[in-house]
Parts: sequence; C-alpha cells; structure tokens
Amino acid sequence: MELTFREINWDQLFDYKLAWDNLPFIIEGLSMTLYISLIGMLLGLIFGLILALMRNSKKWILRLPSRMYISFMRGIPMLVFLFILYFGLPMIGIKLTAFVAACLGFGLNSAAYIAEINRAALNSIDSGQWESAKALNMDSTSTLFLIILPQTIRIAVPPLTNVFMDMVKATSLAAVITVPELFQKAQIVAGREFDSMTFYIVIAIIYWLVCVVISFVQDKLEYHFSKFL
Repeated sequence: MELTFREINWDQLFDYKLAWDNLPFIIEGLSMTLYISLIGMLLGLIFGLILALMRNSKKWILRLPSRMYISFMRGIPMLVFLFILYFGLPMIGIKLTAFVAACLGFGLNSAAYIAEINRAALNSIDSGQWESAKALNMDSTSTLFLIILPQTIRIAVPPLTNVFMDMVKATSLAAVITVPELFQKAQIVAGREFDSMTFYIVIAIIYWLVCVVISFVQDKLEYHFSKFL
C-alpha cells in the first residue's frame, strides 16, 4: 500500500518533549563512547607506528607479519572481531570485560589502517634526509624521532582524523557486547518509551555534533602545521 506525502504521520517522527526528558540519560553514554574512542586511538597510534616501521623494514621477517596483520584486520568486519574478543576468548580461558574488549578491538583494528597511513607518510619524506642525518653522525632512532616523524605528522593529520572520526561512529557496535555507550543508552530508552525513531534521531545528531568538533580540531591542527611548510 502506497502512502501519499500528506498521509504520513509526521507527528510520530520526533517527540521533542520525550527526547528532552531522556537526553540526560542518553548523554551519560557519550563519556563511554569518547573513552573507548580515545583509548582505541592511542593504542592504534602506537601499534600503527610499529607496524608501519616493520612494513618498511628491509628484513622480510618483520615485513611479512606486519603485512599479514594489516591484511587480516582490514579484511574482517569490526563486529566479528569484537565477538572474537568478548565471546570467543573466554572459550580458551581469556576473559575480558566488555570495556576492555571494546578498547582492544578498536585499537588493534585501527592500527592496521593507521599503519598504512604512517607508511605512506614516511615514504613521502625524501630519502636524502636520512643520508643528511647520517652525515651528521645521527643514529637511525634519533633521525626517525627528531627529523622524520615531525614531518610525517603534518602529512598524516587529515587521514588520522578520519580514522578517529570513523572510530567514534563505530563505537556504536560496542553496544552489542553490552558496553553502556551512547547507542546502547538510546536503545534502552527507545525500548522503554516505545519510540525508536525519536531516540535514533537524537543519537544521530549527537554523533554528528561530535564529528563537527573533531573536524574543527582537525582544521586547527592543519593550520598549525601549515606554518612549518
């Protein structure tokens, strides 16, 4: 049966009073969403740098594991990986809390994408800078951290920000393993009030506003690093 535009019950689309009354409860989940995102991003940045350096290594024994890891993590759905950590590991005696499983899941998964971003940024730096540093008797570690990495940060900021933004949105998957984040809070209220549309619109707006703030920070970072061109 087809409905005309006038026959659609628009009054049921969004209940402003219901949304406002339950907003404090839903907002409680935002802190958990941000905790998971920030911890996951931190883990991803650390492990992603290690993977990128392994990927660029001249030794195959370092390159091969990193390539396999990156390929595996980029090739499986995030939800499946969360299920492996939270529901699968207990079968071999490793029990993780939902929060820890979520942080590890997003951190280890994002590391694969961050590694490729870092690798591309590292490879964009002229190799002559390594040779110049060597001529100044600088060792490889000092050259990497004092000369190369500061330059790669400027290049990597935009794609890394996109990874973080995607992670914030993807944390909604953590609701499936009982993490009390933003989406799960909205589901609880939607089930209690029998109004799914209102609360799905509410969290859509919240996620959007968070991403707007992240984009603003990205613009500021890009402007800051552009001064060093």
